[in-house]
Amino acid sequence: MDIISVALKRHSTKAFDPSKTLTDEQVEKVKTLLQYSPSSTNSQPWHFIVARTPEGKARVAKSAAGGFVFNERKMLDASLVVVFCAKTAMDDAWLERVVNQEEADGRFATPEAKAANHKGRTFFADMHRKDLKDDNHWMEKQVYLNVGNFLLGVAALGLDAVPIEGFDAAVLDEEFGLKAQGFTSVVVVPVGYHSVEDFNASLPKSRLPLSTIVTEC
Repeated sequence: MDIISVALKRHSTKAFDPSKTLTDEQVEKVKTLLQYSPSSTNSQPWHFIVARTPEGKARVAKSAAGGFVFNERKMLDASLVVVFCAKTAMDDAWLERVVNQEEADGRFATPEAKAANHKGRTFFADMHRKDLKDDNHWMEKQVYLNVGNFLLGVAALGLDAVPIEGFDAAVLDEEFGLKAQGFTSVVVVPVGYHSVEDFNASLPKSRLPLSTIVTEC
């Protein structure tokens, strides 16, 4: 696979073909992309709603009412819709959960190695939640790392997608009881196959030139 070709080919899909669905194998690969994204200190401060049924997609699409109605069809017509959610606060219990999972996955040769890893992650978590007091923004940044990884990944799987910030997060949080679980919705990404109505599929990509965005030294 040539990842550069994938990056050059992918686009933000403006219309999906509702007649096309993903196989169970494809759905599992999509979920694997979500699970294995990088994050700062491997903190993984996220949760994902994967809406695959018409009923599930309709629940997500409630957030596209009113001023965001232009995104409703994307959510309803896509094969599935992923809601990317960020933790609302970084708590000690989550840090313990992460390090215990790492231990279960065999990442530590000794108890001392586990303790050192936990200390390092806690240092950065404390920097944001106690010193800078911006842990909610820090965790949203990790979710966006996942979104970027996800968009390139689904394109490599031959699927189309579009990241959506145009939705009512309050409506979506209420619909799925996210705040009570310690999360809030950040980005919605419909995934599937573009339709003939997707005008963006045939347009040339446009980016600022390298001379504008890159400084080599």
